[in-house]
Amino acid sequence: MKHIVVLTGAGMSAESGINTFRDADGLWEGHDVMEVATPEGFAANPELVLDFYNKRRQQLFDVTPNAAHFDLAELEKNFKVSIITQNVDDLHERAGSTTVIHLHGELLKVRSTRDVNDIQEWKTDLVLGDVCEKGYQLRPHIVWFGEDVPMIEKAVTICETADILMIIGTSMQVYPAASLMHYVPENTPTYFIDPKPNVESKQNLTVIADVATVGVRKAIEDFGV
Repeated sequence: MKHIVVLTGAGMSAESGINTFRDADGLWEGHDVMEVATPEGFAANPELVLDFYNKRRQQLFDVTPNAAHFDLAELEKNFKVSIITQNVDDLHERAGSTTVIHLHGELLKVRSTRDVNDIQEWKTDLVLGDVCEKGYQLRPHIVWFGEDVPMIEKAVTICETADILMIIGTSMQVYPAASLMHYVPENTPTYFIDPKPNVESKQNLTVIADVATVGVRKAIEDFGV
């Protein structure tokens, strides 16, 4: 069974109504990303940061997976499919995908500020005073700027076994995620799906300048199911 590796970014969830990471002016939902997406920002104003992610978490319950999410899940009937996403939502899982690696964390999980491995499911607001079993404040289970990306090595290993690579809704400009496409075997058929594709041409690369719901379907029709 062929192995399809899928790298997804903000454009994957945009059609479900989830805003992309940053606006053109560098703001994220009206906030400087350094205020809400760094350890320093959390230390300086934890209430602001917790409120910011509470609103993002609440939004998840108002959106649903789009056709592209369901199309990727459907691929599992005929292929081994591994999804490596930069997104912190759970839309891939809700659509039915069974192997999803979240590089940048998950909105529906929190972790101890003391122990990075003390992670728990969380679906309500997180506030100051919510602590782990050892009494330390809980924080969003999100990889902030300046922090290690703990799942990157697992993602590299997955990419090394790809028979087909799909890149959907990401500029591939944010590292280390951007480096993953270089770990797939040489000449692996690659589909780059984005309304404004920014990628260097290479052998076996198919660029589909379209939104995810349209582009994923085109790619699947091309490699055949």
